[in-house]
Amino acid sequence: MIVESRGERSEGLYDVAVIGGGVVGCAVARRFTLEGARVVLLEKAPDILAGASKGNSAILHTGFDAPEGSLELACMQAGYTEYRAIHESLNLPLLTTGAIVAAWNEHDEAELDAIVARAHANGVDNVRRIDRAEVLAREPQLNPAVRGGVLVPDEHVIDPWSAPLAYLTQAMANGAEVRRDCEVTGGAFDGAAWQLDTSRGRIAAAQVINCAGLYGDVVEQRLLGEAHMQIRPRKGQFVVFDKAAAALVDHILLPVPQPRTKGVVVTRTAYGNVLVGPTAEEQDDREHARVDHDTLEALIAAGAERLPALADMPVTAVYAGLRPATEDKEYRIRHEPARHWLTLGGVRSTGLTAALGIAAHAYALYREYVEHQPLASPVTPWVPNIAEHRPRDWQAAGYGEIVCHCELVTRREIEAALASSLPPGDIGGLKRRTRACMGRCQGFYCGARVAQIAGDALATPLSTGAAHEH
Repeated sequence: MIVESRGERSEGLYDVAVIGGGVVGCAVARRFTLEGARVVLLEKAPDILAGASKGNSAILHTGFDAPEGSLELACMQAGYTEYRAIHESLNLPLLTTGAIVAAWNEHDEAELDAIVARAHANGVDNVRRIDRAEVLAREPQLNPAVRGGVLVPDEHVIDPWSAPLAYLTQAMANGAEVRRDCEVTGGAFDGAAWQLDTSRGRIAAAQVINCAGLYGDVVEQRLLGEAHMQIRPRKGQFVVFDKAAAALVDHILLPVPQPRTKGVVVTRTAYGNVLVGPTAEEQDDREHARVDHDTLEALIAAGAERLPALADMPVTAVYAGLRPATEDKEYRIRHEPARHWLTLGGVRSTGLTAALGIAAHAYALYREYVEHQPLASPVTPWVPNIAEHRPRDWQAAGYGEIVCHCELVTRREIEAALASSLPPGDIGGLKRRTRACMGRCQGFYCGARVAQIAGDALATPLSTGAAHEH
């Protein structure tokens, strides 16, 4: 059991209970706390980011290709703006890359003008069409078969794990509470407040905000008696190429989007690798996102088709994530003021960018009937940097020991994560906070040492074998 609070936790009624510790839940907890609400975040897993938020392409989107006039566009652009405004104060990285939507055939090429027109309609005015010569001048390693493209200068790469960690860490530093291993199993609204039944006892809150992601419809069914949406998990498989591949590409390479998916992306990561993916595969299982050999081979081939030199680069890791798609493409917002209920659902691949904007939208709905006094001088904590393009802990004196040589993770970093205000609850959480066991050897050499340092500090005990899980 893990309970986090600032100071002594008093019993009583919370203003807001946020269900779900993904990126949207973390952003919502931060926004409502900074606005003065007494917040508790409930996460059923041992650690945050255990569901859809743990696997994505980590792009900070401008919204250039989002549906015109949509809530998704508004939240993406608000989230983009807020991330740019706060990332330095929270010590969050921004890898400035820009993006190119590349056309590989006549059909793609015919769509480029429409992509530019939509971007301009969405207020992203610096997007422009570029010819084949400029595409290749910007990306000399690209397959010369490219026919042209669209330049999107302000699309960038961020760290997908440190951002939500920072949002929730700031919420906690300003009074929010977090309960992990805390599944909401039922509850009732008495006209004034919710009494939530959880696996760790009853919790009372005036307002419930459902940010349960892949289980958003299940939470609605349990608490409201019916769900307004049906989650249809969409799996995305990814291939991660070795760090040497980062020299092959500067921009995020985007495909011309299809009606159902944005398609396969080739991009650098904040950790110094090159990522190819995702796929878009429907499945019923909400828990397990398995990779398969044929699909991974197809992704490797797709990456090499765009960047031929990738064919000679080793693959460091493979993984898959699930997106909480629904029967509609739009965000699924259910706001019921009379029942003090708000669902923020159906948030798919744009959630990392949009989370801060979704949180601001949620508070705007909430303040129509409840308003708190915003914090006058909120605490703004830093989170440790794990991005490759910024100074790392091993470069500072006194780090003690390099534990993970592939990712240059120090013992000091691991110990700091374990002693932090929001310590990892399992090996996945420790990896996401430090990058330990995530390099070329995938924990083969450092796993035992990581387990030794962690000891019994994790709520879910770490075995040497667990350190090798992908």
